[in-house]
Amino acid sequence: MDDEDFNMSMRKFLKKVGITSQSAIEEAVRAAESSGKTYNVRAVITIEELGMTHEVTGTINGRD
Repeated sequence: MDDEDFNMSMRKFLKKVGITSQSAIEEAVRAAESSGKTYNVRAVITIEELGMTHEVTGTINGRD
């Protein structure tokens, strides 16, 4: 696989992660109906074949 194919497949995956994650978070926050609350968030990406795990943490402010 050349660099261009690698970068394209990685961007496609990360775009899918971003879009699906945003939708899931928005749905969960709406269902909770807890305006103004701050949520602690953790996202984990794992590539089992490479023994790689990457974790990102942060906060998301609920809707007003």
